[in-house]
Amino acid sequence: MMSPERCELPPSRKGFERIESYHINIFYSEDDDGYIADIPDLEACSAFDDTPDKALLEVQKAKSLWIEAAMAEGKTIPPPKYRPVIYQAQIA
Repeated sequence: MMSPERCELPPSRKGFERIESYHINIFYSEDDDGYIADIPDLEACSAFDDTPDKALLEVQKAKSLWIEAAMAEGKTIPPPKYRPVIYQAQIA
């Protein structure tokens, strides 16, 4: 499993705070015969390619474009919240 990475804002928004890490899922799709990468916290932010590494690179591009488009439209960028169950701590 690939670890979440950090995202910098587009150059036009460098004065703003840094965007925190978003979890990225990467999985093989038999229906599509390739790898899909998605970011659950960013609605409809996903990418497809023939290897996991290429899918990761593509979803990182998609994330930057998603954030840039949201800013241009004045939309709120959601904070990273999604964490797979294996990373969620149980509090007794």
